[in-house]
Amino acid sequence: MSTFYQDTADPALRFPALAGDTEAEVAIIGAGFAGLATALGLVERGTRDCLLLEAETVGAGASGRNGGFVSGGFSLDAAQLEAQLGREVARRLYLMSEDAVRLIRERIGRYRIDCDPVYAGVVLASWVAEDRSLRELQRFMRDSFDLHWHWMSRDETRAQLLTERYHHALFERDAFHFNPLKYAQGEARVLRDAGVRLHEHSQVEAIEPQRAGWRVRTAAGSVHCRVLVVCCGATIGALYRPLSRATLPIATYVMVTEPLGDRLRTAMRTDAAVFDTRFAFDYYRPLRDTRLVWGGRISIRERSRAAVERILLADMLRVYPQLRGARASHAWSGLMGYARHKMPQPASGRIRARLPHPYARARAAAGGAPRRSGPATAHARAGRGARGPRRAPA
Repeated sequence: MSTFYQDTADPALRFPALAGDTEAEVAIIGAGFAGLATALGLVERGTRDCLLLEAETVGAGASGRNGGFVSGGFSLDAAQLEAQLGREVARRLYLMSEDAVRLIRERIGRYRIDCDPVYAGVVLASWVAEDRSLRELQRFMRDSFDLHWHWMSRDETRAQLLTERYHHALFERDAFHFNPLKYAQGEARVLRDAGVRLHEHSQVEAIEPQRAGWRVRTAAGSVHCRVLVVCCGATIGALYRPLSRATLPIATYVMVTEPLGDRLRTAMRTDAAVFDTRFAFDYYRPLRDTRLVWGGRISIRERSRAAVERILLADMLRVYPQLRGARASHAWSGLMGYARHKMPQPASGRIRARLPHPYARARAAAGGAPRRSGPATAHARAGRGARGPRRAPA
């Protein structure tokens, strides 16, 4: 099923399939956010002899199908992160994710990536009337991570979000939202122009350790590389078992409404993206042409376009009944790779005896862009050492 992002992306941006045998200093499997960010981080650190292999097209997986939020944090709750790792390590990890938000924003400007960014922040809206838990979260983020999220009273919340479903909220000023597929394509253009080789429709069939590195085989060719980075998500299959065993394929749903015109102002009087406090929360954001991107639900299976549209329109009307009669122009489902420990999934890049281990990276978020480990993997590969622990908690 076609997505809104696919229909607004650049159809002319295509890369040839791998044909024949070649060599590269670094080979990266996967051209989603993690693979593209790793390659771009290497280029920025002076390593240009890299090659990306993508089974489908750039951003075809969760990276190009999500809600478009760009904000700090992980799937693992921040308080649980601190409980597991202690305040100092948790702080370092969380602030790395905040660094990633700034880095993405900086790259959009530096490389002039046309991805429809909206720098209006993100609102976390409370679904329940009691304010204690959200107040505690605000204090926790301030005391543990020195992050000052703005408290929105009930009156302020309902002045911006015209619904009785929400009672109060926290506002994250430095977060933003964008078109994720356009951003992925923008990164791919930068890499192409820097001399990085990208190959679409080049599904990897086997990874073979060699004495001096790796051989990566596709149906039509192979790559011999000294360093291999595996950046796969829900569709990894049995390609690299340590990563696939730690990754659960989880389905989530997204729709985009037709332009709402003046009706959008009857529901939202903010350009911020919004999500709520429930476990399986709604997440949505307004577009400049008055559409709403609306996502939500967690499932173990994908659904048809008609089913996704029906489910999400009902969810939207539960929050904004004044939008009754609105129709969806696009609706889709997709799989994201969800790590069991709810954290990025980096594997060691060290070489032990004669058997090398690839760098590995898996992380996707329903709401938006993955956080820091693409740049951190590049940082480590360039010989400078990644900040924080080398392996996520298992």
